[in-house]
Amino acid sequence: MRLSRYFLPVLKETPADAQIVSHRLMLRAGMIKQQTAGIYSWLPLGFKVLKNIERIVHEEQQRAGHIPMLMPTIQPAELWQESGRYNDYGREMLRIEDRHGRDMLFGPTNEEMITDIFRSHVSSYKDLPLTLYHIQWKFRDEVRPRFGVMRGREFYMKDGYNFDLTEDAALHAYNRHLVTYLRTYERMGLQAIPMRADSGAIGGDNTHEFLVLAETGESEVFYDARIEDIRLGGREIDYDNVDECRGVLDEFTSLYARTDETHEDAIFAEVPEQHRRSARGIEVGQIFYFGTKYSEPMGATVQGPDGKPVPVHMGSHGIGVSRLLGAIIEASHDDNGIIWPEGVTPFHCGIVNLKQGDADTDAACETLYVELCKHGLEPLYDDRDERAGGKFATMDLIGLPWRITVGPRGLKNGVVELTSRKTGESEEMSVEAAVAKVAEIYALHKGLAHPEMMSTRAFHTYI
Repeated sequence: MRLSRYFLPVLKETPADAQIVSHRLMLRAGMIKQQTAGIYSWLPLGFKVLKNIERIVHEEQQRAGHIPMLMPTIQPAELWQESGRYNDYGREMLRIEDRHGRDMLFGPTNEEMITDIFRSHVSSYKDLPLTLYHIQWKFRDEVRPRFGVMRGREFYMKDGYNFDLTEDAALHAYNRHLVTYLRTYERMGLQAIPMRADSGAIGGDNTHEFLVLAETGESEVFYDARIEDIRLGGREIDYDNVDECRGVLDEFTSLYARTDETHEDAIFAEVPEQHRRSARGIEVGQIFYFGTKYSEPMGATVQGPDGKPVPVHMGSHGIGVSRLLGAIIEASHDDNGIIWPEGVTPFHCGIVNLKQGDADTDAACETLYVELCKHGLEPLYDDRDERAGGKFATMDLIGLPWRITVGPRGLKNGVVELTSRKTGESEEMSVEAAVAKVAEIYALHKGLAHPEMMSTRAFHTYI
C-alpha cells in the first residue's frame, strides 16, 4: 500500500478523554473513531490489525478441530427465559422489542442460542464430541464504558462451545481450549497467564481467566512470579491426547495465580515470599466448564450407549478479539508510539523515501515494494512529499516492526537502512539483502500450521 493513497488520519494531539496508553495511541494512529460512548468505528489501520488477530484465533481453533460458524447478534428473549438467565443477567443486557411486540436482545453471549442449535440437530452420542465456535460482535451496556476498546459496550469476541457425553470428556475439552489459548496469545507476542477466576453470569465451578500483566489492567491479580518463566513455545501438542493436554494445564496452573475475586491470603502465604507478586491484569479470555447448567433446563440431550437420553456436558470459551488489540498495545509501546509484534502487524514493513522525486531513490523504493510483495508481504510505502522527520514520526507512531529507509547518500554506497522498531537498531545492507531478511523474519510467522502438525480430527476438519 502506498501511503499517499491510504486513509490514515493520524492526530498530532491526544484527545483529552483518552485515559490509557492504548486508547491514546489508537486515536492518534488513526485506528478508531468514537461514534458514541463505548462504540467505535474501526478505521483501515485498526481494522487490519483486528482481522489479523481474528485470523490467528481462527487458525488455532481449527488446528484443534473446532468448527467455525456464525450466529446472529439479535436473539429472541424466549431462549434466555427458558434457561432462566433473562431476568438474572442485569441491565448490561440491551433489551429491545421488534415491531410485532416480541422481546428481543442484543446478544452479550451465546450459550442459549448454541444449545438451541445443538438440540435441534444432534440426537446421538455418536456425534460427540463436538465443539462449535464463532467470532461475532457482542453488546454489553457498561455503566461507564472507558479505556477505548478495552472496555467498550460493543466488542468483537470469539466464543466457542463444547458438547460432550461425560464430565471427563468435557474437562478434556476444557484443557484443550487452555492449550489453544496459550498458543494463540504467544503467536500475538503476549504472555497471558491463566488464573483461577469467578464464573460470574456464565456459571460453573471450573474457570480460568487469561490475563496480561499491565499497570492499566482492571483486575487486581496475585501470583507466583515463577509462572512468568513458563512458555508453551514451539512444542506441538496432540489435541486428541488427554494426558498431554492435561499436562499443559497442570504445568500452567500448578503455581498460584488468581484474580482478586478468588484470591485467598492463606494459600498465597504458602508461596515463598520472594516469589509473591501482586499486580494489575487485563483479561483477554476466559474458559468455563459448567456441566449440564444449560442442557438440562433446555432439553439438550443425546441418546446414550444404553439408548437412554443423557443431558450433554458443556463448556464455553471466549477470547476478546477487539480487546486483545488494546492489550497488545498496552504491553508493547514506547514514548513514540506502538510496537506491533510481527504476528499481528497491519503492514509487514515500512518503506521511507527520504527524497521523493529523486530518480534513484524512487526507483529503489519501487524495487523494494515490488520484491516484498513477491514474497507475499504487504509493505507500507511512505511516498508522500513530506520531510523525513514527519515520515519517521508516523512510522514510529503506527508501530510497524521493520522500516527500510532509502536515501541518496546510502544509495551511492549501494545500501539502504533496515531498522527494528522494537530495539531501534539499524543495519545497512543492499536492497536485495533487506528484502531477504524481512522475508526470512516473517517466514517464522506463517499462518496455519502444516496438516501434519494438527490432530487427526483437526486435519480432517481442515481438508
